[in-house]
Amino acid sequence: MLFEMELWLSTTLVGMAFIAGLFSAIAGAGGMITLPLLLWAGLPPINAIATNKVQSTMGTMSSTLNFFRKKQLDFTHLKYGMCFALLGSLTGVWVLRQLGNDVLVSLLPVLLILAALYFLVSPTISDQQSKQRISHKRFNVVVGGGMGFYGGFFGPGMATFYALAYVSLLGYNAVKATAHTKPLVLVTNGSAALVFIITGDVIWDLAIAMAAAQIIGARLGSNMVLSHGAAIVRPALIVGSMAMAIKLLFFP
Repeated sequence: MLFEMELWLSTTLVGMAFIAGLFSAIAGAGGMITLPLLLWAGLPPINAIATNKVQSTMGTMSSTLNFFRKKQLDFTHLKYGMCFALLGSLTGVWVLRQLGNDVLVSLLPVLLILAALYFLVSPTISDQQSKQRISHKRFNVVVGGGMGFYGGFFGPGMATFYALAYVSLLGYNAVKATAHTKPLVLVTNGSAALVFIITGDVIWDLAIAMAAAQIIGARLGSNMVLSHGAAIVRPALIVGSMAMAIKLLFFP
């Protein structure tokens, strides 16, 4: 599917996709940059969500591969979480196409503010591991499946919530939490994107251009996480959460 738009507008979208890829690799929330812009550019909502899923999936793949090459991922438990994320995502896409997301949009700002406040005051978000509070099995089912559903149904802030869960429930440090979030987001967005591809909802020329920019931004962002750790992850999570909440509260 093609969508006609002016050159300056498409160039702006591609440039913002680079920024979204950079920020998303560090703290998630890249979708809150690109999705509103796609809607502002005039894409119908379902096409905007579909195009955003495809281009963001490519950015997440870039950061995931970089973390994998740097040996930051342990798939011992992660592989089960990815399976539940896949099931949750496919269910979420189905519900999205049946219902809509008005209720979720109204709740999201509150959740994001709570997440930002947690990151702001929590002493556990650092480069050190902390106490694990639940088993990996329960985490994979509840968080993997639950956030997979949310990601397939809507998505903005998903990586932020995943990182919050890794830190608060499994005791991961900032770098480890950020790295392990990426495969789950990749499976969630990738499976949703596949459904949208099959249904023909993707604006391909725009998705490809934005995906290229996302890949570059995500590679740079993941390297910044590895270099600076909690010093960059924690502030980015706070700023990202608050920015998303403000946007949804005052600029719906």
